[in-house]
Amino acid sequence: MKLIDLNSDGGIGANSLYLQIGDFHLVIDSGLNPKKIGRIAAPSHRPLQGVKLDLILVTHCHLDHIGSLPLLMRAYPNTPVIMTQPSRMLIERMLHNSANVMLREKEEKNIADYPLFTHDEIDRVAPRMFPLPFGSPRRFAGARDEIEFTFHAAGHVAGAAGVEIVHKHRRIFVTGDVLFTTQRILDGAKLPKAHFDTLITETTHGATEKPPGNIRSSEMIRLIETINATLLRGGSVLIPVFALGRMQEILAILHDARKFNRLSPAPIFASGLGMDLCDYFDEISRKTGNLHFTRTILKELKVKKSPRDLVPGKEPPTQGIYVVSSGMVAENTASYTLASCLVGNAKHSICFVGYCDPDTPGGQLQLARNGEEFLFAAVNVKTRIRAAIERFEFSGHAAREELLAYAVQCNPRSIVLTHGDPPARAWFAEQLAQVLPAAKVLDPVPLQTYQV
Repeated sequence: MKLIDLNSDGGIGANSLYLQIGDFHLVIDSGLNPKKIGRIAAPSHRPLQGVKLDLILVTHCHLDHIGSLPLLMRAYPNTPVIMTQPSRMLIERMLHNSANVMLREKEEKNIADYPLFTHDEIDRVAPRMFPLPFGSPRRFAGARDEIEFTFHAAGHVAGAAGVEIVHKHRRIFVTGDVLFTTQRILDGAKLPKAHFDTLITETTHGATEKPPGNIRSSEMIRLIETINATLLRGGSVLIPVFALGRMQEILAILHDARKFNRLSPAPIFASGLGMDLCDYFDEISRKTGNLHFTRTILKELKVKKSPRDLVPGKEPPTQGIYVVSSGMVAENTASYTLASCLVGNAKHSICFVGYCDPDTPGGQLQLARNGEEFLFAAVNVKTRIRAAIERFEFSGHAAREELLAYAVQCNPRSIVLTHGDPPARAWFAEQLAQVLPAAKVLDPVPLQTYQV
């Protein structure tokens, strides 16, 4: 098997992997690097020159995995794209939102490359995207060779899949982004228990020790306790969330707490793409059974639209719980404006429930100390940090020990490390050498060709 990591910078970002298995050519995912702007944020297609691409597979709909998919489809106009049924229901909405963001940034920041693709192009390529149910093997023929592939539920987010590939007598498994723990609205991963010749595994939490105990359930309790304490002292709570998955999970947690009279009375506000995706999650829940979220949650919580007339740096007009994106408090988002309104007063709380890159405003807020000055440059607000800033562990990725145990179970001849920063991959390389000494462990250099 030939393998090339098309993500020019490696690590986590523009995730995209090219595999040649026999005479069959496929690409798994085509994302965008959120730290880069313009065409350089996309994977490199240079290694694909002269290749007749037979198939594109999508593991899930986060933008670091699908954000450049229309570019790849433009380069290969006859290649079909296959994903799980939930992902097929979500992907067009996610790509259209990405096009909207690029159009706005083109106007605000004068980025010449934007938009990388248009709404019309998304509509044109959409008929080439096909759904495949979990656990349903599919044979696909190329020019001279064929493979069989099967999607397996990977937890992580709605529709996320690991990919099992069989070619003749060779078996390959690609974990994609995986979470074994059950989330409030999504079951944990159900990956195949089998021997594979090659395992291609994510390594996101390789540099992070697993916290003790059932961290997710205890964090749900701690989140509700923090919200109640904030409301009791007259403050508001900002919960910055990712629109796909995390907003819906937090709303479901709030709904459970309110149903059992464990959440203090206060209006709940939400807005943006995440609210639109609630409709999709409701439909996925009804049609596939792979998800546990309905619009009844919004109705019973009486969720209101987040006010549009907020003045940066000024108290919001209504005390409440604000569940809004972006999860990393990126500039020009609702969570950024609200953070500028709340952070200067000790009665308020900002509750982070997902990963924040240290270079983002959300990451900088978490690193700052109480009493330090903080500048919200995009809205020209400077204030001292007085609000409580809390971090809760609701990760969408498996603990490193779980992935290590899965690798041992698979007992592969070779293991390829993906989707992790250098320290994370280094941990896996060291540990795998100890527990699977006969296996060949590969940490691919971007854009280099490997025979696996």
